[in-house]
Amino acid sequence: MPRRAAAILTLYIADEEVELTAIRAQGAGGQNVNKVSSAIHLRFDIRASSLPDDVKQRLLALRDHRISKEGVVIIKAQAYRSQEKNKADALQRLQEMLALVARVPVLRRPTRPTRSSQRKRLQTKTQRGEIKSMRGKVRD
Repeated sequence: MPRRAAAILTLYIADEEVELTAIRAQGAGGQNVNKVSSAIHLRFDIRASSLPDDVKQRLLALRDHRISKEGVVIIKAQAYRSQEKNKADALQRLQEMLALVARVPVLRRPTRPTRSSQRKRLQTKTQRGEIKSMRGKVRD
């Protein structure tokens, strides 16, 4: 029987649904870090978004530290010195998170083991038991 592939949705997010804020980056970097707000703080409210309801539920069920209890995705991008690169990085990470939940999981149909696999399992158990019984003390 051919295996079904999981359905993949193409998700689009409106620019108004994503809140981007420029903040100062942390860590070493000298005057550039102290003066320029090059880091990006991205906020995306899952519940208020235009995503389909099933995708929202899968996204909220994700155990990810970037999703707050209120259902807001918070991503902080500060890897680059330029604000544009950090903005692109934050949006890319949000897109990767959405692509993770866009795939509809295939439900597993429970099956029973075949008769031959049950027979093989019992044979190997019997063989192992015989091997282990031979390890005991030798009696006359």
